[in-house]
Amino acid sequence: MMPPPAETTGSRDFVKQSSLYQEFLAEREEILKHKWIESERLGYDIGFERALLDWIRKHRDSWRAARRAQLAAGATAPVEKK
Repeated sequence: MMPPPAETTGSRDFVKQSSLYQEFLAEREEILKHKWIESERLGYDIGFERALLDWIRKHRDSWRAARRAQLAAGATAPVEKK
């Protein structure tokens, strides 16, 4: 079995610049905020998976709509979770 080819700096930069990766990072940030808020509220660490599922169920659709509107308007400030 051959080792995987070494990644070039250019391909890594391309991935980091991609809009899909940027959306992933933005969603991840919101999930981590949700995890922190809910863990503080409940008094224990709820874990990433529970926070992820809870955030998707309760907040993802509205967050994505607000993010799309923000990006369409050309704003650069982060979307605030309501």
